[in-house]
Amino acid sequence: MSQLDPTMDLALAAPPRRVSRGRVRVPGWLVLLLRNRKSRLGIVMVAFMVVVALVAPLISVAHPNDFNLLAARQAPSWNHLFGTTDQGSDIFSQVVLGARRSLLLGAAAGLLATGVAATLGVTAAYCGGVVDDVINFLINVFLVIPAIPLLVVISAFMKSHGMWTMAVVLAVVLWAFEARILRGQALSLKNRDFVVAAKASGESTPRVVFGELMPNMTSRIAAAFVLVFYIALLTDAGLEFLGLGDMTKTSWGVTLYWAQTNSTVLQGEWWPFFFPGAALAFTVLGLVLLLAGIDEVSNPRLRTERRRRRRLASLFVGGRVAARAEGSA
Repeated sequence: MSQLDPTMDLALAAPPRRVSRGRVRVPGWLVLLLRNRKSRLGIVMVAFMVVVALVAPLISVAHPNDFNLLAARQAPSWNHLFGTTDQGSDIFSQVVLGARRSLLLGAAAGLLATGVAATLGVTAAYCGGVVDDVINFLINVFLVIPAIPLLVVISAFMKSHGMWTMAVVLAVVLWAFEARILRGQALSLKNRDFVVAAKASGESTPRVVFGELMPNMTSRIAAAFVLVFYIALLTDAGLEFLGLGDMTKTSWGVTLYWAQTNSTVLQGEWWPFFFPGAALAFTVLGLVLLLAGIDEVSNPRLRTERRRRRRLASLFVGGRVAARAEGSA
């Protein structure tokens, strides 16, 4: 789980002003992320998959569920870049078109879970008393319930396994642990001067929560979204791999399910498993790097430790070079 210093945030760390280059203005938070190597690489990887999903109808060579027994079980080639299934379906088309549903479902679940977690967590910390006790009890209940077994049970009894239904189910299961983290950070901010001033001026609770506290927790809320995003991706793919998703649609998890059902690996056909799994792993890796970059940008302690390690490494290398020079002399 991502660990951030609850007293540090992008808004509190005074990010650089927007950079103007001609008529293009780059936001300060984006400048900070692009300066970090991890977040820069993560942004590029995730953006690549998003572009692939957007242009999927243009680059797919066939309908993902078309049957063509004459082209069945073909290894990757120029005609079929990712090979074909045992029924002749083009796996490249399944992967690029499946990226649309998988990414959209993960993003929707991340937005819903983060919105609920931020609203309840910050409200509980700010209001305190009975409100805090009730919300904290609700958080503890959801934290105690095992997420994966609960998802399996819910999915087994649901009549509809549509994308939006699954997004809501994932959000309901995944919001609690982020609500606990956001509540802790809000507790450290509720007694700051700007919050006390807002209270003294007679601002309402929603105005203080959404207008004062949340804007100063931007990086933690962004990290929460990225974290829930990739957890939702993996969880949805796992449910679909078990046959608990919508098998009539095309996604990475559904492609893996049919590869497992048809025992492709036992027959020496690795490509139906490898390419959708590689697309999923590539996207999750990009999100993990982005999350690590957000951690380093929003927590000055991590940046200080990294500079200290670099300084020690340079001193070590310099000492070895000097020792070699003395030895050769």
